[in-house]
Amino acid sequence: MKKYLLLFFSFSFSFCSNGEADNVPDDLDLVSIEESIIGKGVPDVFKKFYTASSIYLEGSFVVVEVNGAPDHKSPYYKESDMYEAYNGSNTSFRLNPNRISKFNFKYKIPLNPKEASKKEASPLGSMGVSINGVAFYNQYAGPNEPLTNEINSFDQYSGHPQPQGIYHYHLEPYYLTNLNGKDTFLGFLLDGFPVYGPIENQVKITNDDLDDYHGHQHATTDYPNGIYHYHITDNDPYINGNGFYGTPGTYTR
Repeated sequence: MKKYLLLFFSFSFSFCSNGEADNVPDDLDLVSIEESIIGKGVPDVFKKFYTASSIYLEGSFVVVEVNGAPDHKSPYYKESDMYEAYNGSNTSFRLNPNRISKFNFKYKIPLNPKEASKKEASPLGSMGVSINGVAFYNQYAGPNEPLTNEINSFDQYSGHPQPQGIYHYHLEPYYLTNLNGKDTFLGFLLDGFPVYGPIENQVKITNDDLDDYHGHQHATTDYPNGIYHYHITDNDPYINGNGFYGTPGTYTR
């Protein structure tokens, strides 16, 4: 939570080296700062999107606005303060020619997701958004082309940018699971159903534990009454299977 609160301070206050803020008013209302980002009526789980510039209701959708750039370092950053040479375990890593850019992404996610009567395939572009604003992509490098060699261009946090500079995850976002745990809530797909990490109830999830859409339904910490949810696994399709379980919202930039 400390990281979350610092995010809201950063646009208007400077911090000392000891982590204390300069010139912070004694009567600072943290709730009002949060509400400047999170609109009224937005479910609490969306407060976990800690890099969003705005989250609000629009009809039957929750709109999440992000710039799409990761908050962790990467060899794909141009800026010196966010650049970090590859230090992962893949000895076949090769840097692709693309570099990370920022955008004005708007995700419209169903407020009350339901199973679709007719399932839709996930797109080659963004099929969802993680809590740090990075896009989720499906298991293909191109139309029906497996990731295979493309995996060798994933940085130490399992992401990389495409030619326009959109950074994205096809696999487990290691920065988030290392930070918050392997069983953590990681974001939503466009159909409004949540994505969780590869561990559940201290057990590693495999593809055999999930349905054709790479999910199952039961209670989670964020949804004690139960909800369908996706899990990230080690093997193809990694995040999503044969399309969306629900009816997807939209993603624009």
